Amino acid sequence: MDLLTREYRTISGITGPLVFVEGVRRGALGEICRVRFPSGDERTGQILEMRGGRAVLQVQGGTSAIDSESVTVVPTGEVATLGLSTDLFGRVLSGMGAPMDGFPEPLPEKYGDINGLPMNPVSREKPSDFIETGISAIDGLNTLVRGQKLPIFSGAGLPANELALQIVRQARVRGERERFCVVLCAMGVTSREAFFFRDGIERSVALDRTIVFMNLASDPTMERLFAPRMALTAAEFLAFDKGYHVLVILTDMTAYCEALREIGSARDEIPGRRSYPGYMYTDLATIYERAGRLRGRGGSITVIPILTMPDDDITHPIPDLTGYITEGQIVLSRTLHRKGVYPPIDVLPCLSRLMKLGIGEGKTRSGHRRLADQLYASYARGMDVRRLVTIVGSEGITDLDRKYLAFADSFEAGFIGQGRKGRTIDETLDKGFELLRALPESELTRLA
Repeated sequence: MDLLTREYRTISGITGPLVFVEGVRRGALGEICRVRFPSGDERTGQILEMRGGRAVLQVQGGTSAIDSESVTVVPTGEVATLGLSTDLFGRVLSGMGAPMDGFPEPLPEKYGDINGLPMNPVSREKPSDFIETGISAIDGLNTLVRGQKLPIFSGAGLPANELALQIVRQARVRGERERFCVVLCAMGVTSREAFFFRDGIERSVALDRTIVFMNLASDPTMERLFAPRMALTAAEFLAFDKGYHVLVILTDMTAYCEALREIGSARDEIPGRRSYPGYMYTDLATIYERAGRLRGRGGSITVIPILTMPDDDITHPIPDLTGYITEGQIVLSRTLHRKGVYPPIDVLPCLSRLMKLGIGEGKTRSGHRRLADQLYASYARGMDVRRLVTIVGSEGITDLDRKYLAFADSFEAGFIGQGRKGRTIDETLDKGFELLRALPESELTRLA
């Protein structure tokens, strides 16, 4: 070790993307290091753990060709940062914040620590006002509120990416003076999926208000852990420095958690449920809890994490822990998808715990809550009748039951299954009233 420059040639082990360096003094957790080769080439690493003078580095770009005898590790004394400015709008960046669109790096107004700073609970404002996604099953029944964390639980093969892109294109806030933007972070995506996102955004009018962070499946595992933090750092700058209402879409958080498990395994950590790290709850909370509003600041950060439930199991650790941290969930249905319903949102297990804060007179429309309750109750009754028909047959149900059964069918086809065309909140609520006309007035008790 060189005491003046803090250069270390004391690599004791290499495992996966991790390098173990002995005798490190004055190193800090999260500190960025330069891994220098004799040829002059460099890679970037970050200190993940410090224990008894031993540092564990996670190396971006992998550990291939690292020779423990000749490679030098140089701590920089800095943490990972992202250059921030409004020039980020319309840009496609890697999970480490490097340009992927062929344009030069934006000129930063400031640099932000990607780990952010926890919001003081006393300084938090209660979420209020809604964000219009253009999706009736969300806007009408599970309204997204500014400052909320509302995840989408998907399954393998379900159109979660299509839904994410549709929300990017359609989302907006009401009020001519309100400034709104979207930050999309795609993690562990294939080249085909990356092209889908980039092409879809470039073809839409939303490009000038969108920032994209793209982490490919072929990129280093380390980058997958950086990507959502990069996206949220950009969102915090836009929200709390520039006054934007920012919608952050994180997809797919399952890829993020798999990367977390891979790193934990390489560090020989004691695994928790299904081999995921025991601290995964805390790690996810450091991401999701960056959503919110701050007293005295005009902007807000709203987060929609999208995750794929392994084997469609909602009790799997990833959706389970996500549900504990966030404020509701939107669940995609394989049954509706097979019927050709798009978006295939199963509204019965869906929930937006903050919905009541963002709807009503002056926000959406008077009577919104009563309409949502009536639609839920009528659809649930129709689903009960549908299950009854499978047992007793259509001859064994009443005329009223047949009306509820018809309502359930038309609700799935006309309200949930709106296709890829967006609806305003007024169109969504009007559609709900239109469908309820098929039921006797005496059954519409929640509208009274």
